Amino acid sequence: MIKHVVMFKLKAFETPEQKQEKMHEIKTRLEALIDLIEPLKAIRVDFNLNPEETWDLILTTELPTLEDVRHYANHPAHVAVAKGIIGPVKADRACVDYEM
Repeated sequence: MIKHVVMFKLKAFETPEQKQEKMHEIKTRLEALIDLIEPLKAIRVDFNLNPEETWDLILTTELPTLEDVRHYANHPAHVAVAKGIIGPVKADRACVDYEM
């Protein structure tokens, strides 16, 4: 099983409320992918509570193989969220895939 972990730093927002609203939208849209992408076994989005740290969101997914990670990454439903919802507000991204 592969654990696919992605951290996101978001661009500045006019208000903290706008940032929280966008973070919740990202969480909702990403977590909904569990019903749309077949090899996806688990997906979870959490928010960083420590304002002194760099990253705002962490996405954790589980997929059977690295090829399944590639399938997930290129699936149209994932691409729509990544490019349409996250892309416009993303300042930075870090990713790691490891076998568990």
